[in-house]
Amino acid sequence: MLRLLSIELHKLKYNKSAKVISIVYFILITFIALISSIEFNFGDFHFRIADQGIFNFPFIWHFNTYIAAILKLFLAIVIVSMMANEYSNRTLKQNLIDGLSKKEFVLSKFLTVILFSAISTLFVFGVSLILGLMFSDYNEIGIIFSDIEYLFAYFIKLIGFFSFCLFLGVLVKRSAFALGFLLIWSIAEGIIYSLFKWKIFKDTDIAESIMQFLPLASMSNLIKEPFSRLGAVQSAANQLGEAFDKDYSVQPLTILIVLVWTFLFVYGSYYILKRRDL
Repeated sequence: MLRLLSIELHKLKYNKSAKVISIVYFILITFIALISSIEFNFGDFHFRIADQGIFNFPFIWHFNTYIAAILKLFLAIVIVSMMANEYSNRTLKQNLIDGLSKKEFVLSKFLTVILFSAISTLFVFGVSLILGLMFSDYNEIGIIFSDIEYLFAYFIKLIGFFSFCLFLGVLVKRSAFALGFLLIWSIAEGIIYSLFKWKIFKDTDIAESIMQFLPLASMSNLIKEPFSRLGAVQSAANQLGEAFDKDYSVQPLTILIVLVWTFLFVYGSYYILKRRDL
């Protein structure tokens, strides 16, 4: 496995665009820290975002993984272009001539997906831990490492999403078309949800029960939006006579669904290559 991974890393080493996009991705994650310095002044009223509890343990694990997951498209570009370059540069055919099997080729790409996901997860962990230690009102060890499952959910989410991107890269061969297909798929899932919710079942629960099995929806469900968990939002809702009855926890069923899709995407990539005349 190390041999396969080293082959991919060697290719990425000479891919300038991949290196630039990856650096930008990690810089943008670091910019989460800048949120702490944003302050609004309205006369005598001073409002600083960091004081609203977004960097409190354990909430920070939920908040930062949710925000970082939005930026995953940057690494998705790297994954898709990595596959597209195999076709345009004919390195795929050369690898096969040199003795690499199609199964090993797909495995090497998947190992790269896992590596990117692991590095990103460790980076988010480090940034979150530093910000939490700086700004959190709660620094007890038990509180710091509670809700740490959001990092695991983030890791699984990245693996699933990047595997989907890998599959699209194998399927359509061109990075622009693959990303376009990803956008179309995202829009299609939104349309399906709207049809289920407003036309077919006219029931949000039924629509969501069905949608949870679709790939992008299941990945999205791994880390639900964290904003309505904030104390200020909860207080405002209570004053308006509203209440948030929402389960924000990471669900084992959702993890299983994403892992199944991950397997299908990786196997689908291998199946396409196996059948395709290169």
